[in-house]
Amino acid sequence: MTAKTLFLAWQDQAASRRWFPIGRLDADMSRPLYRFRYIRGAEDARLQAGFPPLDDFPEFAGDYRSGELFPLFKNRVMTPGRPDFEDYVKQLDLSTGADPIEILAVGGGARATDAFEVFPKLVRQSDGTLKCRFFLHGWSHLSPHAQRRLERIEPGASLNLALELTNPTTNIALQVQTIDYVMIGWAPRYLVRDLATPIANGGGHLEARAVRLNPIPAPSKQRLLVELSGALVDREPMTSAEFEPFVE
Repeated sequence: MTAKTLFLAWQDQAASRRWFPIGRLDADMSRPLYRFRYIRGAEDARLQAGFPPLDDFPEFAGDYRSGELFPLFKNRVMTPGRPDFEDYVKQLDLSTGADPIEILAVGGGARATDAFEVFPKLVRQSDGTLKCRFFLHGWSHLSPHAQRRLERIEPGASLNLALELTNPTTNIALQVQTIDYVMIGWAPRYLVRDLATPIANGGGHLEARAVRLNPIPAPSKQRLLVELSGALVDREPMTSAEFEPFVE
């Protein structure tokens, strides 16, 4: 399968700190061909937080195509010629032959200089199963005890997912816990909408495990790589209205 889909999210840093999914990147790596379109979440971001169209993509109703990866995304991936590239992809549990879309799907492409983040589209297979990887969020805000417990996690260790209904920032969140129920951080916000209901009512079977723990000097946002796998019953992820493109 050569076609891959990523979403672009934007954060309202001026007021609410809320994240909005605002764009969709489809990549056909066999040609290659890259296509960017805004999604309905961009309209929510415009109305609620004043999000303006990006300079690279000036029309909300535009359909942008290119034989090369758009600079907005390309500039979020380390070039293979860098001396630290091998360590970079190793932290993502990828090989040096990984393409930029694979790297963005795991690494997220976040930069300290702007308010954007990339995340992959969850794909539910014909048998209902899905699998994705993400880096643990929010661990640096937890207690020293929780951080020490995080540092002892071994690759392959089983982890628990727990629904949090009173998160002060997002209201609903997905906690990541050790098997002895120490909360070590959170799953990314983009997973909450699709996984919260199945976790709450048993509409699917989901498991999480530690893939890789990256010690200092790895970036703090890439400390623990987690793999989530399992099955969703009668639910196709990331198909709500906010993910619909303006242009079909």
